[in-house]
Amino acid sequence: MGLISNRYTQLVGIEHPIVQEGLGPFRTPKLAAAVSNAGGLGTVSMPGMPVNLDEGARTFREHIEECASLTKGPFAVNIPVGIDGNGKVLPFTDTYIRLVLSMRRQDASLARKLTVMTTSAGFPGPYIGIIKDAGMIHQHKVGSTRQAVKAQEAGVDVVIAAGFEMGGHAPSKMVHTFVLIPSITEAVDVPVLLTGGARDGRTLAAALAMGADGVAMGTRFILSEENVDWHPAYLQALLDAQEGDDVAFDGVYGPCRGLKNAASARLVGHDETAHLDAVEATRWKIESMQRAQSEGDVVNGLVLTGQVASAISSLIRISEFIPAMAAEAAAVLEGLAAKISRAPAPR
Repeated sequence: MGLISNRYTQLVGIEHPIVQEGLGPFRTPKLAAAVSNAGGLGTVSMPGMPVNLDEGARTFREHIEECASLTKGPFAVNIPVGIDGNGKVLPFTDTYIRLVLSMRRQDASLARKLTVMTTSAGFPGPYIGIIKDAGMIHQHKVGSTRQAVKAQEAGVDVVIAAGFEMGGHAPSKMVHTFVLIPSITEAVDVPVLLTGGARDGRTLAAALAMGADGVAMGTRFILSEENVDWHPAYLQALLDAQEGDDVAFDGVYGPCRGLKNAASARLVGHDETAHLDAVEATRWKIESMQRAQSEGDVVNGLVLTGQVASAISSLIRISEFIPAMAAEAAAVLEGLAAKISRAPAPR
C-alpha cells in the first residue's frame, strides 16, 4: 500500500493528507475525532453565533474537550473571521479564538492534540501573530490567488484553496478548483490544500497533480457512519441530491452553497432577510442551518452541501475510508507514471 507523505503531513503530524472541513454550526467533535483516529486531520467547528457569547464559548469548549477525549491524534478548530461594515472583527470571532488559545495554555495535554487553527471568511490579520506565538499551525481558507499571496505574506502556515463548488460558505470570486488550485500553488510556497469537489482517491490524486499537498472535504465526511450527531434526514437529503439540486445563495460571509429548498429560495435573487439588520439576518441564517442539521428540517432549514453530493450515494466508515482513499490516490499516481513512455536517449 502506497503511503503519501509530504510536507503537509509532516508539518501537521498526520498519516494521510486528508482533512475534514469545518462543518458548523452544529456538533462535530465525534466526527472530528473519527477522522483524526483514521490518520487524517479532524476539525471541530464553532457553534454558531448565539445571542449569549459566553454560552457559545461554553459549548465550543465542551465540543473541543469531547473531541480531545476521543482521539490521541492531532485535530483542528475552524473559526470564521466575521467583519462588520467598518472592517472591525465581530465579537464572536475574537471570543472563540481567544478561548482556544486560553484552553491550550491551561492544559498541556490538550495543547499536544489541538495543534491547528483554521480561519476562513475575513482576513485574520489581527490574530496571525498570537496564533503563531501560541505555537499553533495556522491554516487560512482563500478563494483567490491574491488572497493566497496575502495570507502567505502575513505569515499563515497553510493555505486552503476553496473552489466555488464547495459546500457551505463559498468564495466570492466564484473560481472553481481546476482553475484555482494550479494558480495558487504557482504563487505561494506554503502547503496548499484543495477544498471543493474532492471525494475519493482519484480526486486526491488530481489535487496532488495540480500542486496541492492534500485535500479538505466536508460533504464526503458528513455522509459517514460516524456522523451520529446530525439528523438522519439531513444525510438522506444529501444522498438523494442529483446534479443541479444545489444552489448558491447569500450566506453569512458571502455566497453559500446548499440544496434548493424553501429556505434557500428565500435568499436567492431577492433576499427576504434584507429588511432585518445585519446581526438579525446573520442569526436567522445560522439558526436555520443549525435547525436542518440538528432537527432534520430539510425544507425550511438551510441544507449546506457541496456539488459533490450528487456523486455520493452511500455512507462511508471513516476508519476504513481514509486509509483506502490514500492508497487509491497512490495507486492512481503510480499507475499513471507507469503508462508514461520514455523517449529513447539520443545516440
